[in-house]
Amino acid sequence: MNNRNIELLLGDYRKAIVKLSIPNMISMFVQTIYNLVDAIWVAGLGAVTLAAMGFFFPIFMIVVSIATGITVGTSSAISRKIGEKDYEGANSVAEHSILLSLIVSLFTVLIGITTLIPVLKGIGASGEALQKAYDYGFIIFLFTPFLMFNNTAVGILRGEGDSKRPMYAVTFSSILNIFLDPIFIYTFKLGIKGAAWATGISIISATVIFIYYLFFSDKTFLKVSLKKFRYNGKYLRDISIVGFPTALAQIAMSIAIYVLNRFAVKAGGDVGVATFTGAWRIINLGTLTIIGISSAVTPVTGAAYGARNVKRIEDALSYAIKFAELFSLTIMLGIFIFSKQLAFLFAYSKASSQLLENISQALKILCLFLPGTPLGMLTSGMFQGIGQGFKSLVATILRTIIFQLFWTWLFVDVIKIGLAGVWWGIVIGNASASLVTYTWGKLSIQKLYEEFQE
Repeated sequence: MNNRNIELLLGDYRKAIVKLSIPNMISMFVQTIYNLVDAIWVAGLGAVTLAAMGFFFPIFMIVVSIATGITVGTSSAISRKIGEKDYEGANSVAEHSILLSLIVSLFTVLIGITTLIPVLKGIGASGEALQKAYDYGFIIFLFTPFLMFNNTAVGILRGEGDSKRPMYAVTFSSILNIFLDPIFIYTFKLGIKGAAWATGISIISATVIFIYYLFFSDKTFLKVSLKKFRYNGKYLRDISIVGFPTALAQIAMSIAIYVLNRFAVKAGGDVGVATFTGAWRIINLGTLTIIGISSAVTPVTGAAYGARNVKRIEDALSYAIKFAELFSLTIMLGIFIFSKQLAFLFAYSKASSQLLENISQALKILCLFLPGTPLGMLTSGMFQGIGQGFKSLVATILRTIIFQLFWTWLFVDVIKIGLAGVWWGIVIGNASASLVTYTWGKLSIQKLYEEFQE
């Protein structure tokens, strides 16, 4: 089993992309369904409660961004070590990443809890929505160390070419959360606090599984043992050169959502934020599928880079983009055709019925976001794989901070077309930035050919 994972990572790139992507996509799909169901249960409490969840969402995404940075940095560093056949170094990278995640998570909890109220007010939360957002966010922050450890474990396993075990843990955790939500929200009458406790318990369930995989199972290639840990700053640098820019890139996305929430508030008040919250969770059915493929591109191109095989990097990226487009186009059509039915998921109660038409119209525009996404997202995955995380950061800033916010500002503040301006700004900004990123990626690959020939 162990050797098959390594052989897969270093073998046929097409087989590697598909076999690593499918478990990743299943994990992402299940997580998205959980996020969707979570919001659906909360929507039954009314538009104000759903808006409260929406207000906390960009803050939570910053936490996830930091965790994702360590995850991707770990996966990239381990796969590059495996490409170089430095298996002892790969093992040490895994150990350094675990300790790094625990230290960072403690700082995140301290800062997050102490700044939660002013940040929520800065987004535009007030009154009942502010209190509910705080109640939800405070509980979620308590489980941050477990969340970061889980993400780090995912990076370790994916780095060694194993995407099935992360899928098992994530799927179990997400399904557990889906079942716990109605119990804590309605049976125990905890409201939005119940949604937070259900999420926290499911996170801990995944932690238990990952601890078993990393420290007790004999089925993994890398053998993690903190008893033998020896600090080496080089391994932290290997993680950080990709992980730090990735975290900043993810934070840039969170900042963009923060600002987009402000535009949604300006254009539609609490209903605008609730519309954005509901519609964006459905769109994530498409984007998270692409992220699943991108998380396969990173270790495959990382191993190829370690082996100095530029042709494999180029071919893997091209194949992955074609593979991703099949899913993107299919999901786009499904969302467009069934926009009303999907919107009803957030408008099934009397308290939230006003959201039906708004979310349906948002989905018909936002689904156009999907086909252009693979060009940019998978190219960023390639940048991360070859250790050029800064380029991935710049590409994300171009897409989220510069292009998307510019077009949204133009449509909402200048042309003044209301909430539709937010949706069109996201779509046009993403498409233009993806083309720029893909072009940059092709030029970077050509430069690698020149460097490795020297």
